[in-house]
Amino acid sequence: MESPEVWRWIWLAAAVVFGLGEMATVGSFFLLPFALGALVASLFAFAGAGVGLEWLTFIVVSVGSLLALRPIARRLDRNEPTEGIGAKRLIGQPALVLEEIKGGIHELGLVRVHREEWRAESVDGSVVPAGSTVRIVDVRGTRVVVHHIPTLDEPPPSLAPGTEEPADPGKEQQ
Repeated sequence: MESPEVWRWIWLAAAVVFGLGEMATVGSFFLLPFALGALVASLFAFAGAGVGLEWLTFIVVSVGSLLALRPIARRLDRNEPTEGIGAKRLIGQPALVLEEIKGGIHELGLVRVHREEWRAESVDGSVVPAGSTVRIVDVRGTRVVVHHIPTLDEPPPSLAPGTEEPADPGKEQQ
């Protein structure tokens, strides 16, 4: 199998197979360097080079291409965070409450974010009155989870003396 005539076709067939394999697989540029190596070896074979030189060319070009393409493949295959894509782009955005968000877990209201209206629930299950400003903290399916942003004209909850919890008006102060 030392015939240069046979090796030129072997290299060409290998380049095609590696190239098709690269196109058929997802991402990472693993077979492309071998396709390039086989293609260059095929060119050497058609130029009349010896089989040893063809193999050396195949190995050098394949390894060189693999080393050159790995950083590109890593950068393309890197898992980017999905924040900011699709509905996740709403996370962190302010919204206006159009319909009161009732107190309780999974109680829904309606908010407007930019020009879109979304069903919303409070992150802590608290009541959020219509007209309030909220910040979106999560997107769950077709609804957003919001955190109430108190404004300057809203009084802060009163604190019981010596505690960090809001005073309960129905409870006697001791």
